[in-house]
Amino acid sequence: MTGARPAVEPGPARPDLFRIPFLAQDDAMSQFDLSPPDTAQRAALIAGLSDEERHVLLQHGTEAPFCGAFLDNKLEGVYTCRLCGLPLFASSAKFESGTGWPSFFKPVDAAHVRTIRDTSYGMIRTEITCARCDSHLGHVFPDGPPPTYERHCLNSVSLSFTEAGKALPDPLHRGGAEAQLAQAA
Repeated sequence: MTGARPAVEPGPARPDLFRIPFLAQDDAMSQFDLSPPDTAQRAALIAGLSDEERHVLLQHGTEAPFCGAFLDNKLEGVYTCRLCGLPLFASSAKFESGTGWPSFFKPVDAAHVRTIRDTSYGMIRTEITCARCDSHLGHVFPDGPPPTYERHCLNSVSLSFTEAGKALPDPLHRGGAEAQLAQAA
């Protein structure tokens, strides 16, 4: 295939419905503390996971397609890491990919996700993990819509969702950007 792009289009452009500044200013995302949770914090966060969440987040598993809680979520908001609460993807970047998993054309901040070459199951793919806690999120593929032509294909169990205007989670109790955004929300 030479330069052909899929016929997938993102949803209609939506006004910024958030009252939290990071969606209006990409550089404000750098205010989030990306240092990993300490051993005690990580253990406490893991203790709150279901078996399926542990399998996907910690053992790089994949949930079954077409059954995830966020596949058909149409609410305005932000998707955060299920384990550590880091903001990852905005609903304004979500699109219907037809794959059976929630898909986004870009993260809220590229620094919030890490990419890792994944050669499991005889395939070569690019895994994406949370930059703060290294939880497995899903994979990114070069077949998404403009402007990035990327499809970040995520497991719903890897995510939590915060509706627009609500406080972001702060499970690590760090305050900082999370607290400021919660006050601004």
